[in-house]
Amino acid sequence: MPSNSVSVDPVILSELESRARSRTISTRDATRAKVILMNIEGHTKIEISRQTGLSRMRIYDWIRRFEAEGLDGLLERKGRGRKESYSVEQRNRIVETVCRKPKPGLSRWSVRTLAKHLSIDKDKVHRVLKEHDLHPHRLRTFNFSPDPQFAEKLLEVVGLYMTPPENAIVLCMDEKTGIQALDRTQPILPLRASKPQAWSNEYVRHGTRCLLATVEVETGKAITWVNKTRKTEDFMKFMDQVVAAYPGERLCIIMDNLNTHKGKAAQDWLAKNPDVTFHYTPTHASWVNLAECFFSIVSRQALTQAVHRSGKELEKALKDFILQYNKQAGPFVWTKGPEKLKKIIELTEEFQRKMAI
Repeated sequence: MPSNSVSVDPVILSELESRARSRTISTRDATRAKVILMNIEGHTKIEISRQTGLSRMRIYDWIRRFEAEGLDGLLERKGRGRKESYSVEQRNRIVETVCRKPKPGLSRWSVRTLAKHLSIDKDKVHRVLKEHDLHPHRLRTFNFSPDPQFAEKLLEVVGLYMTPPENAIVLCMDEKTGIQALDRTQPILPLRASKPQAWSNEYVRHGTRCLLATVEVETGKAITWVNKTRKTEDFMKFMDQVVAAYPGERLCIIMDNLNTHKGKAAQDWLAKNPDVTFHYTPTHASWVNLAECFFSIVSRQALTQAVHRSGKELEKALKDFILQYNKQAGPFVWTKGPEKLKKIIELTEEFQRKMAI
């Protein structure tokens, strides 16, 4: 929080936070609450304007009204603002319908299909959707874990991130498979003023590579191996490389639940390496493994917009990138606090109960 924050009554502050998060009030009311919250936290008017889309003059006006009248100052004054062009009954019909499955033949509602279905002008439908922050064209993904030991595994892994054992190094291990060496059929057109870089939409495949990696949480440095396959013996060889890179160190390695990570060969390897322990993330919860963050960096900085004319060229490009990455690597920090984890666990357990019925 910025240092020049403002002191406000906790009850009023709680109400402002509730309004800013609410999905049931209009967007403009939520925006006003956000403006006041950001001002309380000490953000500049320029920053508030950038995040809310309001002009600085409008921001000054809402802050002045709040300081003079409190929460009442954020209410719409009579005779001010654009008049509602729809009835309460129309608004309720729009909101209720858009939150249900669309009629047969449609995968989702649009402003026009909803307006036609309800026989309401499309401008009215658009206004209602905008004011209630409803976006039928957007789609977010989720994936609940069916792991019966979800909470235990999640807290074990997060515990290693937050309070690693003394005299131990915490590593995150994962594999990025099927990295394609793609070439373009025509030369790439370079970046120019007002014109982005361009390439042909036709490409040629030159095989794939698999990237095995461990990332040290405290430093962010990565140990990697680029290989054609991802078999059990490949995993074992890579683990030998990792141990060799940390001679005499106790290693806590976080990884997912692949058979190659948990099978007999892996257990035999652990028996020969007593200073190493494997810690498994919950199933269908790859987001718990911070190695995913490293692979995201690799994808964005080394693979996007890249052209490779052979598998060997791809392999060299990956190795060159890792070399440069390790020179400027920084620590990976776990950011989901106790309240967030508690909510995730509660939602997952609720999902598992529903699926069991």
